[in-house]
Amino acid sequence: MFKVNDYVVYGSTGVCQITDIVKSEYKNGESEYYVLHPVYNNNMTIKIPVNNAFMRPVLTKDEVLSLIASMPDKETPWIDDMKERINTFKSAIKSQQDEELIKIIKTLYLQKQEKAAVNKKLTKTDEALMNAAEKQLYEEFAIALNISPDEVLPYITEYISQLEKHTVTDQES
Repeated sequence: MFKVNDYVVYGSTGVCQITDIVKSEYKNGESEYYVLHPVYNNNMTIKIPVNNAFMRPVLTKDEVLSLIASMPDKETPWIDDMKERINTFKSAIKSQQDEELIKIIKTLYLQKQEKAAVNKKLTKTDEALMNAAEKQLYEEFAIALNISPDEVLPYITEYISQLEKHTVTDQES
């Protein structure tokens, strides 16, 4: 069970903070509910049953750093069939699994780079999927790393750069 002030990932809403745990009367009797406030949308309050399966704790800083360190090794299979790609990426985004979000972002980023090299762009759908995956991932990483979502990509880039420098230095020793 979560506690007041815990950060959780709730469905497509993203990162929320539990601000209260209340008992409410409904048709089925009295039940406990979490009161959630999306961290990056102050205009919303969500009340969900304590036994809701669509919530998970935000990753810890160590878990985030481990995921970042694994990013260069993530496979990025491109799916040529657009309909299949969209369905696969939408399912992955809906799953809220950070490893899947990383694969989507990396795959679409590399595709974007390839297209830019020949003066082309990602489709609007691919761009929207990349933005959705980035938003979800960066908001969670921001909470774990205690930075703003805008600082996450530069943080990732710098962290990977430092890891690569250490790897080169270790190999030379």
